[in-house]
Amino acid sequence: MTLNRGDKRRGSTPFAAQQHLHRRSMPVDERDLRPQPPGDLSGLVRCTSYSPGGAHRQSWASDSSDSVTSSGSDSDGSLYKVILLGEHGVGKTSLARIFGGVEDCADAEEAGNTYDRSIMVDGEEASLVVFDIWEQDDSQWLQNHCMKMGDAYIIVYSVTDKVSFEKASELRIQLRRARQTEDIPIILVGNKSDLVRSREVSVDEGRACAVVFDCKFIETSAALHHNVKDLFEGIVRQIRLRKDSKEDNARRMANTKRRESISKKAKRFLGRIVAKNNKKMAFKAKSKSCHDLSVL
Repeated sequence: MTLNRGDKRRGSTPFAAQQHLHRRSMPVDERDLRPQPPGDLSGLVRCTSYSPGGAHRQSWASDSSDSVTSSGSDSDGSLYKVILLGEHGVGKTSLARIFGGVEDCADAEEAGNTYDRSIMVDGEEASLVVFDIWEQDDSQWLQNHCMKMGDAYIIVYSVTDKVSFEKASELRIQLRRARQTEDIPIILVGNKSDLVRSREVSVDEGRACAVVFDCKFIETSAALHHNVKDLFEGIVRQIRLRKDSKEDNARRMANTKRRESISKKAKRFLGRIVAKNNKKMAFKAKSKSCHDLSVL
């Protein structure tokens, strides 16, 4: 897919019909975040076409259907709001721009902070609205609302910054308090994994934190685009596992043809049996599964 140049227009057609990249052209304000009645997306229709003047770096996002949120585009109920949380400088905006396909464009700094896109996951289209608004201003109201408005959350820390890792733990606790009775998908993300010599947080520490706080875990490198596609596809899978029926999810698993050898199945089965009678083994087994974004 290539980007059109010099063609700026306001989109209003459903996701599948769009062939242009789109992004928010202004900061999100309070009106965007007010709860909308089911099917009413009028509060999200403030997107403009994005037509960069320079070459676009090829990325996984350009293989997906690009979209603009509009009335009637959520007819199948698969529009998901994903909120990015984390300390300043951990790479939230870089991850969001990769998802939006605008990270290398000349006017990326002028891009908005909410990115709309449809992506194909396990053979089915899903539409994501990714909000990079946690640090938009110092408004306590905005941050409190972020904790309540998301269908899923991505908590980002930098593997080169121990303080940001500790802050990620605090954010997970805040989320638990704000959504006590809800099973909200959360993925803990250790970004900047390419900076090996500057690492302050090990993979094991990140995995252990995810197990303690009962969420998924993945390390990414926004600089190298490493695991970014897996992250956003994984958040879709985590949402579907909670929102959709067991039959629908079983069908998706069958369609993706995730096949294991008999030896691997036997090893996994025996591992579960041993884990039931051994707390240390149970923790180890759970720490392994926290990497698999396709299962609960």
